[in-house]
Amino acid sequence: MSSQSSALAVTTDFAAQVAAELTEAVRGIDQAQAEAFVEALDSAANVFTAGAGRSGLMGKALAMRLMHGGSAAHVVGETTTPGIGPGDLLVIASGSGETRTLVPMAEKARELGADVAVVTLKPDSTLAKLATLVVQLPGASKSRENDDYATIQPMGSLFEQTLLLFFDASVLRLMQRRGLDGNKMYGKHANLE
Repeated sequence: MSSQSSALAVTTDFAAQVAAELTEAVRGIDQAQAEAFVEALDSAANVFTAGAGRSGLMGKALAMRLMHGGSAAHVVGETTTPGIGPGDLLVIASGSGETRTLVPMAEKARELGADVAVVTLKPDSTLAKLATLVVQLPGASKSRENDDYATIQPMGSLFEQTLLLFFDASVLRLMQRRGLDGNKMYGKHANLE
C-alpha cells in the first residue's frame, strides 16, 4: 500500500479516495473516442463482449444494458452466443491489451468481417493494433510496470471501475440517441428471478 493509503483511517475514507480517483480517470477519457464507441454500438447489427477476469464482468454488464436498450448483445463464450460476422461489433476490454486469450478472438472477428472495439490502457498494444476502434482509458496497469499513474487501489481495480463507468455512460448516451428512458428499458429486464 502507498503512504497515501496508510494515512487513511476508515473504510469510508478509502471509498472517498476511490471516488476521487474515478472522477479524475473519467475526465481523462477522450470525447471523440467515446462518441465513436457509442456510434459503433448504435450501428452494429450484433454486439459481442469479451474480457478476462473482472474486465470480462464489466463486458457482461455492458451486454446486459445493451440488451435492455434493444440491442442484440451477446457475451462471448456463453452457450447462446451466435456467430459473428460483417456488420457486427466485438467489444474487448483489456487493460494491458495483451491478454493472450483475447488476441485470437480479435483476429478471428476481423477475419470474419466484424469490427473490433478495444477498450484499454495501452493504445499501442497487440489488441489495439487489431482493432478498428480503440478507446484509451486512463489508469494504472495490473503489474504497474512502466506505469506512473497514481492509485491507492490494487492491481487493475481502477481500470475495471473506470471501464464500468465508461460502459454505463456509453449506454446513457445510446439511450439519448434512441429516445429511451429507464421505464422503456425496464420492460426488457429479466422476470424469471
